[in-house]
Amino acid sequence: MDAKFYTYRVFWSDEDQEFVGLCSEFPGMSWLDEDHQKALSGILALVQDCINDLVANHEPVPIPLTRKEYSGKFMVRIPPDQHRQLAIQASEQGISLNRLVSSKLVVES
Repeated sequence: MDAKFYTYRVFWSDEDQEFVGLCSEFPGMSWLDEDHQKALSGILALVQDCINDLVANHEPVPIPLTRKEYSGKFMVRIPPDQHRQLAIQASEQGISLNRLVSSKLVVES
């Protein structure tokens, strides 16, 4: 498995006064560096080392989020009053509850 297929994020940390590199599939790992690109390359190398170690020890390697299959369905539990209010809103707008809730979910890109 190649570490480049995983999901990474790099951001500035005021607390650390450095950039922090993270990998979504390996939540316990991070890499700090003064340079944005080095924070990314550092976390990439760390994840690759971890993958190599997992493979060498015949342990399961996390599947990259980009390679997982998603059905497009998930269940969310909400309080009954909130469910009622959403159902009323959907009815007033003449749309399904599913369409209303989907429209309220914002995808950040």
